[in-house]
Amino acid sequence: MDSILDALQEGRLFELPENDKNHALQFLAHIIEAFPQIPTGTDIVGNVMAREKSMNTALGKGWACPHARVDFEEDLMCVVGWSPSGIDYGAPDGQPVSIITMYLVPSNQRNHYLREISIMAKVLKSSPEIDKLSSIKELNDVRNYLLDLISASKETVGPDARARMIRLQSKAALATQPVADLSNLIVEPVSIIAGTGFKPLALTQNLELMNFVESTAGLAERLDSDGTYQNGIWRIVRRSATAYQGGRTVFDCIAIMPAKASQKA
Repeated sequence: MDSILDALQEGRLFELPENDKNHALQFLAHIIEAFPQIPTGTDIVGNVMAREKSMNTALGKGWACPHARVDFEEDLMCVVGWSPSGIDYGAPDGQPVSIITMYLVPSNQRNHYLREISIMAKVLKSSPEIDKLSSIKELNDVRNYLLDLISASKETVGPDARARMIRLQSKAALATQPVADLSNLIVEPVSIIAGTGFKPLALTQNLELMNFVESTAGLAERLDSDGTYQNGIWRIVRRSATAYQGGRTVFDCIAIMPAKASQKA
């Protein structure tokens, strides 16, 4: 379970914004698409959703493990999503899914991925820590819960992993991080009001994002037709669209940008 430990250390643990399965998978897949290692145009969302249609990836005990296989070589990586209320995922044991670990599986890491999933399945089956999942209320508690499970998988915990876990556990007193404070990605919710005869209006707490949305020609049209817009820095992803009188539409979106790009801007 070393990829999960990497995700915790690098700030890739997210509280999922809602308990809809498709929206949760799309949210996490878009996060992976924003990794700097991912070639532009790689359709992680389509890859994940197509695989999920052919095979339900719920493992039981409140966990699911979707993944995207890609043809290039890279490290095995994952993002972790937590749903406080649980997601109706169609799990074999009937339990709602609270933890989604979504993996990026490059062509050179498939054996590594299969080994990690095998270890994860054994831990979920035998560790007493798994029963604590239903009582978790905050994201920081999720982090500690995952560290306990990693510790329970003794065969994967070498000296380096133990040292990293100690460093993470020493941060347990920190307040839960908002999504926008993650070290390697900026992820912002944004509502965009569009219509005939006026420029789009952005409702967001991020001034840079607001200025980008309101000054980018054709952005609303692309969200309407394609569901996404990307200019090389910001990636805007439509989650839903609601039509109102007067030809106005409100797009509920998330915007993703590497933190380093913001520092350069």
